[in-house]
Amino acid sequence: MKRLAGLETEYGCLAPEAFGLPAVPTRVRDYLFKKKKIGLIDLHDRDYDEPAGNGGFLFNGGRLYLDMGHVEYCTPECLSLADVVAYDQVGEVLLQQALQELHLTPEVSFIKNNIDHYTSATFGCHENYLLQRDAPLTRRNVDTLLTFLATRILFAGAGRVGMTLAPRRYGKSDGSDFVPYQISQRSDFIQTDIYEWVQFNRALINARDEPLADYRRFRRLHLLLGDSNLLPFSNALKVGSTALILDLLEADALPEIALYEPVCAMRKISHQPNGPWKVELADRTECSALDILDRFLAAATSGKIELDADGKWTVEAWARTLDRLRHNPQDLIGKIDWITKRYLLESFVESEKITWRDTWLESLDLEYHQIDPTRSLLAGLPGTSLHQQGLPGLARRDFFLQPPPNTRANLRSEAMRTILHKKLSYVIDWDLIYIGEGKQIHLDDPFQHDARTLNHFRGGEFGRRHP
Repeated sequence: MKRLAGLETEYGCLAPEAFGLPAVPTRVRDYLFKKKKIGLIDLHDRDYDEPAGNGGFLFNGGRLYLDMGHVEYCTPECLSLADVVAYDQVGEVLLQQALQELHLTPEVSFIKNNIDHYTSATFGCHENYLLQRDAPLTRRNVDTLLTFLATRILFAGAGRVGMTLAPRRYGKSDGSDFVPYQISQRSDFIQTDIYEWVQFNRALINARDEPLADYRRFRRLHLLLGDSNLLPFSNALKVGSTALILDLLEADALPEIALYEPVCAMRKISHQPNGPWKVELADRTECSALDILDRFLAAATSGKIELDADGKWTVEAWARTLDRLRHNPQDLIGKIDWITKRYLLESFVESEKITWRDTWLESLDLEYHQIDPTRSLLAGLPGTSLHQQGLPGLARRDFFLQPPPNTRANLRSEAMRTILHKKLSYVIDWDLIYIGEGKQIHLDDPFQHDARTLNHFRGGEFGRRHP
């Protein structure tokens, strides 16, 4: 891709009361850092809600920490779709291995989803995209970006049983107050278009200007509207299509299209798993969300932006997906999460002769998101592995310990290994590392990756040893 991208995934945890939910994520984190030694744990407070020891950076360039009781795993900065999806899956495997080696299975499990069904609490899958500082963020372009984000749930939604907000508040979707199944897990929890402080008001776009890089050159687009995807195809298409839209934004080549109320439009689409997915445009006319996504796809293939290998994979996958959504959604089983989950749940409803109001389905909804392959409803479903998606440039490397070689994650990992070897004191962040007393490694260029720049560091110039 032309830009760096990465995912942050918050994992739900299921455990008997005797285990104590706060204790399980803490035990897993401590085991991974102190026993498995997958990275370096923070020695200093990072923020008021991230005290020393709350988490740390990993040797694969990513990060793992606790966020309001959840284990949160962040991928490293990636320049390819294959890397984004592969490093995202590392989080699932690390957590499952920790549970097994701590002898906490099968009583305890981690769930890669976004709602608990019991308290209506939600937890996120955040997306991060590097954006040029001089990108033309005009009102027109922002409205168009919001339109894409609201409609892309048709291929990025993970699906969920039930609902959290009454449909009457946003317009009935099917003539009744009950929505048995919807497309997106997060749609009921997004409250506004753009907002800065996500703890108080979840938005389609988080407006906090925190580039974690050279602020004169870059922005970081931080998105929290998306679902956690289990299927690699859906995950790659979500990231790849959004990256292409940002390519169009930087080229000031986005189509002019705006929704009247993007948040309401996203909820309306989510509440209509059977269509027709009609949304209201800014001029108060109606349009199909599929037609809107077709317009974005046409812009991506118009020649106004250059398509590399990832871009070509994305537009081909995008076109096939829209065609199948129109004519035969069943062909997307094993590709798109919300369609796959609905197929599995419909089969269960039919075989057990139950209705969609049966709470049994909420439990099965969670089982779809099990990271334990022996319990996941996806087990045995053909064509769902990362290697079967045809993503270009899927590397052969140890994604658990080796970072992407073409981003600054490579420098961070190399610096961490030297810190460990020389037993140096440290403070590590995404864009800066402090070593010893006042020595620094600047990582404000996220594309800098040549480890030779650390040769003077390896030679022992920096730092004092721990006592």
